[in-house]
Amino acid sequence: MTGRVVVAGASLGGLRAAEQLRAAGWTGAITVVGDEPVMPYNRPPLSKEVLVGKGSFESLAFRPRASVADVEWVLGAAVTSADLGRRVLGLAHGAELTFDGLVVATGVRPRRLGCPGPLRGRHTVRTVADARALRTELARPGARVVVVGAGFIGCEVAATAVALGAAEVIVADPEPLPMLRPLGELLARDLLRRHEQRGVRFALGTAVSGFEGEDRVTGVVLGDGRRLAADVVIEAVGSIPNTEWLAGNGLDLADGVRTDELLRVGGLPHVVAVGDIARFPNARYDGVPRRIEHWSMPADTAKRAARTLAAHLAGAEPDPEPFAPLPTFWSDQHDFHLQCFGAPAFGLDDVRVLEGEPGDDVVAGYHSAGRLVGVVALGGPAATAAAARHRSGLLKPPALTA
Repeated sequence: MTGRVVVAGASLGGLRAAEQLRAAGWTGAITVVGDEPVMPYNRPPLSKEVLVGKGSFESLAFRPRASVADVEWVLGAAVTSADLGRRVLGLAHGAELTFDGLVVATGVRPRRLGCPGPLRGRHTVRTVADARALRTELARPGARVVVVGAGFIGCEVAATAVALGAAEVIVADPEPLPMLRPLGELLARDLLRRHEQRGVRFALGTAVSGFEGEDRVTGVVLGDGRRLAADVVIEAVGSIPNTEWLAGNGLDLADGVRTDELLRVGGLPHVVAVGDIARFPNARYDGVPRRIEHWSMPADTAKRAARTLAAHLAGAEPDPEPFAPLPTFWSDQHDFHLQCFGAPAFGLDDVRVLEGEPGDDVVAGYHSAGRLVGVVALGGPAATAAAARHRSGLLKPPALTA
């Protein structure tokens, strides 16, 4: 095969896309372009082991497979524009790249609050540079820490701050319970109790309206008038897909990059999307295009997108099998583990305890129309093993349903 595939994005999704292109038979050139100056690395430990000092930043790097030894890596050079019709990308330093096939893998960036107040002392956790800067501040004796956002990252960082000996850790969120939307009330209440027992305080049910301080933040102002003293603030309020460089191509960029069931972008057979940025229909559920920011998605989407793109570049028909990945995520907080299989958000109205009980090892099942659509374990290794046993009972895609 001749020609070149450009992978825009050099994180896990970009690496897996390059590897899967080779596995799918593409022997032409592959160029991977990324805005960070380092090779792809593992992001989940940034808010946990690495931040608390149990692992080095250097240990995060992925080891690429031998099949991608000939891949060209252009790092520290963000993609800034694209002309998908002409098949040309513009890079931040002014260079242009032409391509025969394109993989969109630019992922997401942390959302920042637009509240008034100083920026110094406010952190996000997405990159190695973010984690380095935050670890330095959390290591200061007597640090008062406010985490804005009670989702996965917020709860993980709060647990890490406690482990580092922070004088005070408060999590603020407009929802009444931590991780309420992904878990539902039953496990969210259990999660709240576990964090409080380990020293985390919560300011729930009200949004942040501003930050106090002159040259750096000294406090957080809540919408109900309360003021929280803070030496360090971590903003964990969601993410924004990095789609700006694709503007002007007539694509649906409302929430990430919309694709079809084969992960093709905008009906273009030579452009596919993978990872956090891809908004795709999942045949396992209702077929509505959604983004899924879970660990399993970069690998799952890369495998399917690579097969789709490689088939097009070889002049063959793509595999018509419905794309139906099983979302999987986990989270380590304090001394307990959260493990999820499936899509519990589709079954929040019918949550049943499958094994154990809240406060101990517990496994909950999430049901829609009587069908099991998600399984979540909270606790120790026994709960995780139990969740894995129930995984086989999850809703299967129509093509795989007897």
